[in-house]
Amino acid sequence: MQLWFSEKHTEDVLFSIKIDKHVYTGKSDYQQVDIFDTPEFGRMLTIDGIVMVAEKDEAIYHDMITHVALATNPAIKRALVIGGGDGGTVRELTRYKTIGKIDMVDIDSLVVEASREHIKQTSCKLDDPRVDVYFEDGTKYVKKIEEKYDLIIVDSTDPIGPGEGLFTGEFYSDCYNALTDDGILINQHETPYYEIYANPMMRAHHRIKELFPVCMVYQTHIPTYQSGHWLFGFASKKFNPIKDLDADAWNALGLDTYYYNTNVHVGAFALPNYVVKKLAGEL
Repeated sequence: MQLWFSEKHTEDVLFSIKIDKHVYTGKSDYQQVDIFDTPEFGRMLTIDGIVMVAEKDEAIYHDMITHVALATNPAIKRALVIGGGDGGTVRELTRYKTIGKIDMVDIDSLVVEASREHIKQTSCKLDDPRVDVYFEDGTKYVKKIEEKYDLIIVDSTDPIGPGEGLFTGEFYSDCYNALTDDGILINQHETPYYEIYANPMMRAHHRIKELFPVCMVYQTHIPTYQSGHWLFGFASKKFNPIKDLDADAWNALGLDTYYYNTNVHVGAFALPNYVVKKLAGEL
């Protein structure tokens, strides 16, 4: 008998992946967490029936949510990750010796515990001495920040359930206040392809644009995510990710990345027309 996992992308679209084994299942006060072994994508984490991490393509997501900011401002020393319980974003941040402090705030300890035990590919650096993990609501955490961050990465789930508050104007305003004068905000920006996800993406973009003098969007392709076409938001009080890209400094680090390079960095900001129009409110 063959077993398949199916994620509902829209009312009319299912995305299915063959599974070898159902490795883990658990339910917290916030969400349903499951881990599967698959022949094509390796070990895979789902939350409420939505793929969060798959071993085969997770590096695309984690490369692009992390290295774009660090190549723009190599002087980042304090970083905050909101969400990201699988640990992949923290893993990429720990590759920079210049970063002295990494805080990760995730509302759900079950995601972190399950990832620590079953997905070591992404969770392997959560015990780095520079990393502190807090289990609390990220929207409340940013309100009480006293020591400001050079970088905030919002590595959230979709804007439903526990992740809904991470797409509000109030949250982005609190992030602005929690950043230094050189601060950069990166957030996962959903897919522009399906309207159910494109609408919250457009709202988030407009809310961020009202706050930050630099507000841009970049893209990548992640096979296991809805439609495969994925966006990230780049917002900053100072740095422009294209004009201020320090390619020589980043390349001198010699990081062996799976997907990201400084040519991809520049090209990722060249958006298709339909995305440009959506961001401008024309579609």
